[in-house]
Amino acid sequence: MQIIKDKQFGGERPLFASHDLHIDNVLITEGESAIKECSNIKATNCRFEGNYPFWHVHGFEIENCYFAVGGRSALWYCDHLKMRDTVIDAPKMFREMSHLELKNVTMNDADEVFWRCDNIRIENLKMHGGTYPFMFSHDVYVDGLESDSKYVFQYARNIEVHNAKITTKDAFWEVDNVTVYDSELNGEYLGWHSRNLRLVNCHITGEQPLCYAHDLILENCTFGEDCDRAFEYSTLNADIKGSIANIKNPMSGRIVADKIGSITIDENIKQPADCVIEERK
Repeated sequence: MQIIKDKQFGGERPLFASHDLHIDNVLITEGESAIKECSNIKATNCRFEGNYPFWHVHGFEIENCYFAVGGRSALWYCDHLKMRDTVIDAPKMFREMSHLELKNVTMNDADEVFWRCDNIRIENLKMHGGTYPFMFSHDVYVDGLESDSKYVFQYARNIEVHNAKITTKDAFWEVDNVTVYDSELNGEYLGWHSRNLRLVNCHITGEQPLCYAHDLILENCTFGEDCDRAFEYSTLNADIKGSIANIKNPMSGRIVADKIGSITIDENIKQPADCVIEERK
């Protein structure tokens, strides 16, 4: 493998079509597409300031690197990436990618990241700001996520999340086959229009959670005091620890809680309107 160390590159496509290359302590300055149409690339201790540095790259590692704001849209149309111990200040990262492994990564502008990606494995990711991370992505495993980005995991499928703290609005909308374990989910309108969403040992806050959900499962979950009008028009099986403030018009299934503040069943409930709602005895 060729090694390039302690160098600086700028302009248009300075390392275009490189293969079997290790760059260490390299600065990519203003310009575009520094490492495009490449394979078997390793980047360590590098700084990326120019646009679109990694496009159409197949098989690469990024370790202890930094993507400045100017390095936007840095990783598109790539596959088989391993990234660790990296800080990203640039938006619109990870688009149309496959087979990603991330560990100890911080994204300070998580706007439109992980769009239409698949086979992602993540350990310890921090996402701040931005909208719609993970939209249209599938086959994702996450262990350790801290996020305050808006609209997380919309239109995603086959997702497994552990040990997350997600503070957002409209998370997990229109998802398919998603399980979340041991996590804190804060924000309005959680999980609307979801299919096969399962929450295990989770704490949920925010108004109108889990409405229009199909085949929703809750196991050993707790709710904040602000969770009113929950489960409207949903089909579900929910085991709730502690109390829930208000349940409104669930369609079918069973809800059991230690304490239920109030239940709203009105003329707008949808058939079959046979959901069993009860306090634990």
